[in-house]
Amino acid sequence: MATTRIGLDRLPAAARAAVEQHTGPLFTAVEATEGFNSEIAARVTSATGTWHIKGLRTDHPRAWTQRREAATAPFLAGVAPALHWRVEAAGWDLLGFEALDGHHADYSPGSRDLPEVVALLCRLGDTPCPDVELRHAEQRLERYAARPDDLRFFAGDHFLHTDLNDANVLVNDRAPQGDRARLVDWAWATRGAAWLDAGYWVIWLIASGHTPASAERWAAEMPVWHTAPAEGITAFAAANRNIWDEISTADPDPWTLRLATAAAAWQGHREAA
Repeated sequence: MATTRIGLDRLPAAARAAVEQHTGPLFTAVEATEGFNSEIAARVTSATGTWHIKGLRTDHPRAWTQRREAATAPFLAGVAPALHWRVEAAGWDLLGFEALDGHHADYSPGSRDLPEVVALLCRLGDTPCPDVELRHAEQRLERYAARPDDLRFFAGDHFLHTDLNDANVLVNDRAPQGDRARLVDWAWATRGAAWLDAGYWVIWLIASGHTPASAERWAAEMPVWHTAPAEGITAFAAANRNIWDEISTADPDPWTLRLATAAAAWQGHREAA
């Protein structure tokens, strides 16, 4: 369920003052239209620069997402925007990120962004998993796997994002080729098998117009995909069909139904292979 978004102008004065200790006086704020986790998400111009600010009340049920993002950010140079400051004041937890330029990734067939996403996920694959609190992929997928023995395919010690929504990938066409994309929103960062993010991407590619075979060919551009046993990929597809069936039943929005259809198409492709 999406978190209700509010404006920066509704922050308590003490919380805003704590932010301005890092930024200087705030001039303008443009509220983000994407994302589901934050009560505050805005691109803010201040006396000292431009920031992307995310925030939740400290008693919010998803307050853990702020802690997760703050914990993982120092380890994501070249993969995610830099975290410059964190403020906890007046009942709010606020994160000040580097403000990225660019557009949300286009996952459609033939898009020029696809090689940039491959390069991004390869950089993430080369990033050591930090010694911070993360959920394990096999724990997150436990309720959805077709068989308990399938969970062994998902376990590992690699650093994963797991939410490859195109809105979470920003591409700056003016950056050097091969280094144009960055991943945002690390609330669901996870420890698991190296190839899982490529698998999560497959579902979003299918939802963006690819056939399952085409989506898997893009996943195969990443060396880690070739470490995945075929049986493990099939088990992952089945688990994700169960996840998206549950999500789309509970929240039948067009985008959740689109993902459920994509996950079902991938599972059908794997079973027919």
